[in-house]
Amino acid sequence: MTIHRCSTPWSRALLASSVLVPALALIASPAKADPEALPTIVVSPTGTATPLSQVASSVTVITAADIERYQQRTAADALSLVPGLNVVRTGGPGGSTSVFMRGTNSNHVKVLIDGIDASDPSKSNGGVDFANLLTSDIERIEVLRGPQSGLYGSDAIGGVISITTKRGQGPAKLTATAEGGSFGTFNQTARASGAQGNLDYSFNVAHYRTTDLPVTPLELLPPGQRRNNDHYDNLTYSTRLGVRANEDLVFNFVGRYIDAHKGFTQDNFAGWPNPPSPEALQSTSATRDFLTRSEAVWSPLDGRFKSTLGFSYANQWNRNNNPNPDFLLNNVSYLYGVGPASSYRGERTKFDWNGVFDAGYGQKIVLGAERQDDKIRTDSAGEYDFAGDYQQLMKAAKTGNSAGFAELQSEFTKNFFLVSNIRYDDNDSYGGHTTWRVAPVFIVPTLDTKLKATYGTGFKAPTLMQLYVNGPYTIANPALKPETSKGWDIGFEQPLFNDRVSFGATYFNNRIEDLIQNAFVAGKWTYDNVGSAKAYGVESFVSLQATETLRFRADYTYMQTRDEVTNLRLRRRPDNKVTLAAIWNPIERATITATVLHTSSWLDYGRFGPPLRDAPAFTTVNLAANYDVDKNVSVFGRIDNLFDKKYEVPVGFLQPGLGVFGGVRVTN
Repeated sequence: MTIHRCSTPWSRALLASSVLVPALALIASPAKADPEALPTIVVSPTGTATPLSQVASSVTVITAADIERYQQRTAADALSLVPGLNVVRTGGPGGSTSVFMRGTNSNHVKVLIDGIDASDPSKSNGGVDFANLLTSDIERIEVLRGPQSGLYGSDAIGGVISITTKRGQGPAKLTATAEGGSFGTFNQTARASGAQGNLDYSFNVAHYRTTDLPVTPLELLPPGQRRNNDHYDNLTYSTRLGVRANEDLVFNFVGRYIDAHKGFTQDNFAGWPNPPSPEALQSTSATRDFLTRSEAVWSPLDGRFKSTLGFSYANQWNRNNNPNPDFLLNNVSYLYGVGPASSYRGERTKFDWNGVFDAGYGQKIVLGAERQDDKIRTDSAGEYDFAGDYQQLMKAAKTGNSAGFAELQSEFTKNFFLVSNIRYDDNDSYGGHTTWRVAPVFIVPTLDTKLKATYGTGFKAPTLMQLYVNGPYTIANPALKPETSKGWDIGFEQPLFNDRVSFGATYFNNRIEDLIQNAFVAGKWTYDNVGSAKAYGVESFVSLQATETLRFRADYTYMQTRDEVTNLRLRRRPDNKVTLAAIWNPIERATITATVLHTSSWLDYGRFGPPLRDAPAFTTVNLAANYDVDKNVSVFGRIDNLFDKKYEVPVGFLQPGLGVFGGVRVTN
């Protein structure tokens, strides 16, 4: 077993004290179950380190060991196997990547990286694009499903994804990897980490590159036009530092910088009456994201009280360039205010305080307060205005939010636990909003059956673009209200034969009101709170430890969604998702894994827009193998999409076919 240390705002209590066993058995170590093993610890459901057995929420934990075993190079790859999630990426690596959780919208997921809100204020829907998030420095991902605004505020209607990066520990260590393979792939990573005295450190560099990835289906191209394959290059730097000033006071710092570039094919809508088609010349995009957080953690009274004061800063910049001369005549570009060269910058600052007090008698109190300020700036060169002239337009907007929350975490007996919280947000733009949540757990004596339930509310604040930024054909609406939700779930988990077999199921139900959608008012497109939707379904699993070296896992998600205005299914939410996994250790130094992902059809637009259609179902199979040559050298290889399945996600964007990759890892 490996003891890990974590110190994000929500996981600092895990320092040097917890064995992080994956909650998702399909990515757990295939070692024999140990009845004396320490319990799995999670942080995201309560804001404090809590045994998973005492948590009612549906949580999936993905560790660094899991990511290495499955050779998942991006966070989107790691999330694709999680029940209740649907990952949609426009083509291959670097393509716009959204995560839909339990049927909610892609911007209804709160994403934290070391406690830093990863959403981009300059995006029109305020969602998180997972396109550029690599995994080489990730220690742990917690996927928390269900409404969580009572603790996390805006965006947490579908749930929360909390990512923690690696912290240095032990003697100084240098680690490097190199990998190559299909589609012109060439990846490298380097890490220096360790701890000495009162200082711990971790410095990471990751380079991810593909040069020849077919994304545009050939049948969409006009006669005689060749396909431009996508290329992608991502260079990510990250660091984590910790200084222990004394027994009670620790200072932490994290920083992350992403410099990503992509070549891709945009679409030409200007050929009317001819149908739309992919552009002839390749467009390019550049992304530069800088995220940082500093915090002071004070733990007096022998750890019975823990106070964390933090400051976060995020600066996210994106630029797109389309060299096609007909792009200026593209009516879609008018609607969204995009010119042939356009840039967007979102900036966020946040001060927060969090206090955890152990009141004794099984009662723990969590209090928090925060102030967040967002601002954006857009710059579109060559944009089309109402007068019919091309000009350069610059737009800026800002807003802020103050919030406070309280939580009571109760252990009434060794078999009954309850978490309840409430939060109030006061936004500079739309005023106040209150959310709350309750989550009881009961463990049936002798049988160890875990009975769980949750009920909570959530909300999604309108974005700065929706509130204040006017486009040539889209008018902002400063009167927008937050989107709101009410959601609940109920389920059970049953271990058998000393945890060699386990199974469970959870029913969930979520209803969303005041959805912000495009509306045509007085001859202009604007935004309004006119939508409502519902999503419900079941997440179930079975896990089997067949032998000491072989483990199997199956997950099945059944889901129904409905737009209550149109009475249609919600786009990009499949009714059925199945994942199967096997982990085998044929010898002590080798691990072989196999995964199967099946996604049923879903409703979607085509690449060029309406009408709606059914996107075909697909099934993919991946294999991966790792072998430790000695304690310093490992070799690895994988095959993605083993049977070369041709499928499009979303419609009109090919996903990578058969890919073969291999590499080496060296550690001093």
